[in-house]
Amino acid sequence: MASLRPLPTSAALGLLSSQPPPATLPSHLVLRQRFLSQWTLSSSCPQESESEVKRRCARALKDFWDLEESQVMGEPAAVGVASSSATPAAVTEGNSDIYAGIPTLPISAALAAAGSETAELNGGTCGLLDRPNKKQVCLFYCSETEDLARRIAAETDSIELKSIKWGTFADGFPNLFVPNAHGIRSQHVAFLASFSSPGVIFEQLSIIYALPRMFVSSFTLVLPFFPTGTLERMEDEGDIATAFTLARILSNIPISRGGPTSLVIFDIHALQERFYFGDNVLPCFESGIPLLKHRLHQLPDANNISVAFPDEGAWKRFHKQLQHFPTIICTKVRDGNNRIVRLKEGEPQGRHVVIVDDLVQSGGTLIECQKLLAADGASKVSAYVTHGVFPKRSWERFGHDNGEGPEHGFAHFWITDSCATTVKDVMGRAPFEVLSLAGSIAAALHI
Repeated sequence: MASLRPLPTSAALGLLSSQPPPATLPSHLVLRQRFLSQWTLSSSCPQESESEVKRRCARALKDFWDLEESQVMGEPAAVGVASSSATPAAVTEGNSDIYAGIPTLPISAALAAAGSETAELNGGTCGLLDRPNKKQVCLFYCSETEDLARRIAAETDSIELKSIKWGTFADGFPNLFVPNAHGIRSQHVAFLASFSSPGVIFEQLSIIYALPRMFVSSFTLVLPFFPTGTLERMEDEGDIATAFTLARILSNIPISRGGPTSLVIFDIHALQERFYFGDNVLPCFESGIPLLKHRLHQLPDANNISVAFPDEGAWKRFHKQLQHFPTIICTKVRDGNNRIVRLKEGEPQGRHVVIVDDLVQSGGTLIECQKLLAADGASKVSAYVTHGVFPKRSWERFGHDNGEGPEHGFAHFWITDSCATTVKDVMGRAPFEVLSLAGSIAAALHI
């Protein structure tokens, strides 16, 4: 007993705050539990301070419960290695890597594009991520966003993936479980959501409302696509502005120990929707336009590109971010019961024209713009939208020009992975190309 040293009170309290181990454990976990107890031995380091003992105990305990969680979830885990570094590409065996070959904005460039004052590009690294006390984030995700979450975790070792058990009861209502809930106490926690249909919103809201109450240091909700953004105003008495409804729901997310929830949204339809949110959330509006600019500079005809906006709303929304490109503005005019796209200003003759908007649904307006620009002499017509919604497989309407000219279709159609189900539908189909928001989201999580 002379060689034993009592565990400091602060470290003992830290150990007691974790869930007790089950009565029976696999043999390798029993060994891990025994190994944990060895941290109280001081014969090898008699001069160790209380803070150092506490830090080593916490690290060993984390390794122990990571292994225990991997057994519950049926996933492999490496002893003493965090999940984000155990699989560098964050893709385990059996998962199809749909992100192979999909470009994204480097995280350092994403921080710079976001205007972070602390972002300093230096050999592909960023000062915000390299500082000693950089923010460590536990990232949860739903089934639709799993592939994007793994890509985000692969961007930096300071983001660690955490799993949720998604199930349903016999009556169809969600049966949800967050493994090792004690393990995320005092951690920065984020959830990557996808409100792709009304049917999945309730189960995700149940998680979103629960995570901030688990004694986390801060909570961030990443909702790349705000689905009701186009329904932001009333035109007739009785219209329901569901953008305001969803904003009110998200505004009531419980406050975490660190304060209000940070809400990250990309290219919301109208910037004034910022004021629909209450004081319990801090909306952070990001954009996919830096991804587009990065891609355009890689094209062989980068010096011959003009940017077209399908209407004045799109021009107001994006023209400041694309002011270095020659601009073309289209407008919609009413001809009887029809709305026809006309050229308002700009010269498409001989140019590679890229139509830019925040989202596409049926795609009728974009196709009318493509036909107009082709008729007015554009050498190529491409398109970019941050959110490729494409209900009822409307992406099938967009043909590829096959190098035969813009009257035959689009040279390129860029979308981001904000709508996960669309990515799987259009992958590998010309003219579509997916630009990943992974780097931009990873940067946003470090704000």
